[in-house]
Amino acid sequence: MENTELQRTIDEVLAGDTGKYEGIVLAYQKPIILYCYHMLGSYPEAEDSAQEVFFKAYRSLDKYNPEVPFGAWLYKIAYNQCIDVLRKRKLGKALRLFYQDETQHRPVDQQIEAKYLDEKVQRAMAKLSAEERNLLILRSVEEMSYQDISLILQQNSARLRKKYERAAEKFRKYYSNAKGEDRYAGLQRQGIERHPS
Repeated sequence: MENTELQRTIDEVLAGDTGKYEGIVLAYQKPIILYCYHMLGSYPEAEDSAQEVFFKAYRSLDKYNPEVPFGAWLYKIAYNQCIDVLRKRKLGKALRLFYQDETQHRPVDQQIEAKYLDEKVQRAMAKLSAEERNLLILRSVEEMSYQDISLILQQNSARLRKKYERAAEKFRKYYSNAKGEDRYAGLQRQGIERHPS
């Protein structure tokens, strides 16, 4: 949805033509559901959260500042919604992300991709804080600029870049450990099979 069309639609909704809000929902629904899915690791929860995001956005539409990109404003609402959900379940559930084989030695923001479900990625991501996971998702999966992320998290973009680098380093370490644990478990299983008691 183009900026001029978006602003016109927002004006029409605020003027009482609430049916026009459906156009905004349709334009942003898929990326918001995917973002919530990457944050929460559960598709049903992602759908429920996205619905809540659009409801909250609708209720706050009169407070929207047109100087801020509408997408960034929506992602900020989505971030807060996901944090609420994560708090409610005490961050106990692993986050689902996707990973492309590390042997390609590509940067972490290209390694985390929506192609292959990997339990080791989930374990590594679950060890990160919600803020670190959010940063990796916004930068890596959603491919947002640091400037857009700074609008969502209300933090300096240079500071966010450093935080991202630290989070990426932690992710690589945890992922490597998860791979090592799996390899060790595999060797143990082979040893047990070779030397039955």
